Amino acid sequence: MNTPEEEPVPPSKTQRKRAMEALQELGKELVDLPTDRLKKIELPEDLREAVAEAQRMSRHDEARRRQLQFVGRLMRDVDPEPIRRSLAILRGDSVEETANLHRLERLRSELLADEGTLYGIAEACPSVDLQHLRSLRRAALLEQTQGKAPRSYRAIFQLLKELDFSANPTADDDEHARR
Repeated sequence: MNTPEEEPVPPSKTQRKRAMEALQELGKELVDLPTDRLKKIELPEDLREAVAEAQRMSRHDEARRRQLQFVGRLMRDVDPEPIRRSLAILRGDSVEETANLHRLERLRSELLADEGTLYGIAEACPSVDLQHLRSLRRAALLEQTQGKAPRSYRAIFQLLKELDFSANPTADDDEHARR
């Protein structure tokens, strides 16, 4: 016979309820995301449609509450950990994401200090428009000397972020990693 220690104890009703509420809260976070950020998260199609439907509901009434409960119900059939990790990355809570942002900031600074960095970027990401990046660099340097708003400076960062250097670090990044 099995002893009571060997048999798994099913979760209590309170534990199940807390787990469902946590999933519903996670679903609410998904609903509150802008659509462009939501697209970056991998979700099953039925869950994505339910979240999109909840996003279209402008009034915070009973129908929206029920839709959020439905999203929470669909979340029970999905592994929530990848979704939590994706949300953490989007919020910037992830250590890897923070390190990646610092790496991009350092690369931008190196680019402004030395035009030769352009060629390292071109090696790491051949699809980059060097002409556009070079003109952004010149405009950012001009903005700095004239004390203007750093529009081009920010545009360089956004361009580097879109190139996704987390998967393709440049030689300069490797050198910094060894230090």
